[in-house]
Amino acid sequence: MPPDPSSHDVRSAFHREFVSPELWRTRIVVVSTAALAGLVVVGFTWLAESAFGLFERITGLAWWLPLLWTPLCCGGIVWITRRYARGAGGSGIPQVMAALDPMLSGGRRPRLVSLRLSLAKIGLTSAGLLGGLSLGREGPSVQIAAGVMLTARRWLPKGSGVSAHSLLVAGGAAGIAAAFNTPLAGIMFAIEELSRTPEQRNSGLIVAGIVLAGLIAVSVYGNGTHFGVIHPGPIGLALLGPGLLVALASGCAGGLFARLLLTSLRGVSPDWPSRMRARYPVRFAVGCGLAVAALGALSGGATYGSGNETTRGLLENEAAIPGAFVLFKFAATWLTAWSGVPAGIFAPSLSIGAGLGHDIALLTGYPHGPALIALGMVGFLAAATQAPLTAFIIVMEMVDGHSMVLSLMACAVVASTVSRVLSPPLYGALAAIQLPPRPPRP
Repeated sequence: MPPDPSSHDVRSAFHREFVSPELWRTRIVVVSTAALAGLVVVGFTWLAESAFGLFERITGLAWWLPLLWTPLCCGGIVWITRRYARGAGGSGIPQVMAALDPMLSGGRRPRLVSLRLSLAKIGLTSAGLLGGLSLGREGPSVQIAAGVMLTARRWLPKGSGVSAHSLLVAGGAAGIAAAFNTPLAGIMFAIEELSRTPEQRNSGLIVAGIVLAGLIAVSVYGNGTHFGVIHPGPIGLALLGPGLLVALASGCAGGLFARLLLTSLRGVSPDWPSRMRARYPVRFAVGCGLAVAALGALSGGATYGSGNETTRGLLENEAAIPGAFVLFKFAATWLTAWSGVPAGIFAPSLSIGAGLGHDIALLTGYPHGPALIALGMVGFLAAATQAPLTAFIIVMEMVDGHSMVLSLMACAVVASTVSRVLSPPLYGALAAIQLPPRPPRP
């Protein structure tokens, strides 16, 4: 006879939740590892920003130095990645998503996510910023934190109920939370992109680990927003026309960006560049690095690095960007990813979207530019990743955009919908490339 669901033994429940030593050990291991993952991402952030600061000092010596330095860095990074850490290439999010696939055998998971790959990702991504490549550190932070969290398995008691799937989800989301200083966005990223089979018993513990990693970043960087506080002006009917134009334009641009990335990184096209990339990957990377440096020189240095400073300047009405900034940053980010270096696209996507919103504000004469810039940020990020809820919460937390909640949410949904017409989900398609071919159905 099945147990009565209305009955509840308080004494047994109390013993299970507060007295069991195995449960407390599980909690301590998961929470401690989450805190360590947050600290590692914070250290990675410092290293990456210091590396780009050094690159800026190099460019300050002579504008032409990146034409030599950036190609050498790009080629060297690809050579090291392919020889010693193949699993560290690219964004890092597709690797974590592939590692979560139930069809993947345990022996293949360390090729995608591990502590060794996390350490390699930290060094190689920082080297990319030292070379001035157009990349972000947020995607790599997902793989880095997931690799740290996965090491907790060796200390968990048997029968803890915390699976590798849960640790990977918690680690990946903790990486987003700590990298952006946005705990809510980390939780939404876990729900929208990573989690496929949530485990009810440990969901509270996993969320606690994600929040703790975000709080570690808050304790180091302070409780301020990443891009300050936005001043969007009045939110009314006057915003409707320009805002809709931003949503449609960012959806088209982000969808084309995702399609271009997917086509390039699959490497199945018969064109000459794809054949060159497959046969001479290091030489191809040197060529990509030279093109990125040339775009940086043409833009006055605006396209180098993640683009965070440009985004912040646009939001504060203090940045002077070239007229073709969106096109230059779009191309530089695509070439960086195509070269094969470890590189994220979150921060560059925000920068491209900010430039697009800025251009539309000038085109339409809308007097409150920061509102359209924020909409461009959320629209392009939602379209490129096809994760509208994550994009909406990330931007809202980064600019303290609570007064624009409905506008940001609507823009993310519209842009993501437009993008789905143009391209399949980017990370899901890239994750499928990481997996072995599935057996044919009978």
